[in-house]
Amino acid sequence: MDVRALVFDVFGTVVDWRSGVAREVARLLPDVDDPHELADDWRGRYQPSMEEVRSGRRPWTILDVLHRESLDALLAERGLDPPDTVRAELVLAWHRLDPWPDAVEGLTRLKARFTIGPMSNGNVALLVDMAKRAGLPWDVVLGAEVARHYKPDPGAYDSAPALLALRPEQVGMVAAHVDDLVAARARGLTTFYVHRPDEFGGRVVPPATDPDAALTVSSFTELADLL
Repeated sequence: MDVRALVFDVFGTVVDWRSGVAREVARLLPDVDDPHELADDWRGRYQPSMEEVRSGRRPWTILDVLHRESLDALLAERGLDPPDTVRAELVLAWHRLDPWPDAVEGLTRLKARFTIGPMSNGNVALLVDMAKRAGLPWDVVLGAEVARHYKPDPGAYDSAPALLALRPEQVGMVAAHVDDLVAARARGLTTFYVHRPDEFGGRVVPPATDPDAALTVSSFTELADLL
């Protein structure tokens, strides 16, 4: 493999979105009985909200705005009416997610050899805030509005080779979601699967391997060992 750069899915691959969002729900909405269930419901609106943009039914809109709209709808359905300040603070939960235990060490080791950065549907401000808080040592931040495409649109995956002046196969896509890697491979990227069995708190168990990926690993440190 002639891989020069590694780009990473973020939510679920680099950071534990479910625990982080549930923590903020418990803090800001103390009357909610099951913060993790609300976090799951919010996350369940993620792809449908982006599909409105991908389909062209609405103009380009960053993820922070989509998260706020999804939150407002979710709260209304549950009969919850917190003030605007609480709603805004809840949206920032996605900026304050904790990395998986292996993430910072593994990224730091990989950074010594490869150019590394997120390839996420998150907007730049979200990803920068997250990196500063969590100590994620990115070389570059490729937020969705850089490409103005949400994964799995082909334009999202095409953006990294174009911006880094590399051939597609010289860019490795690292993700805990097989569908993300399938879309990346279709654009010629080399792919690496990271098994994150705890992403959904045991509700959904992801596949143990992606047989079509160049490597399947259980952590970023294992990926660093192998690369």
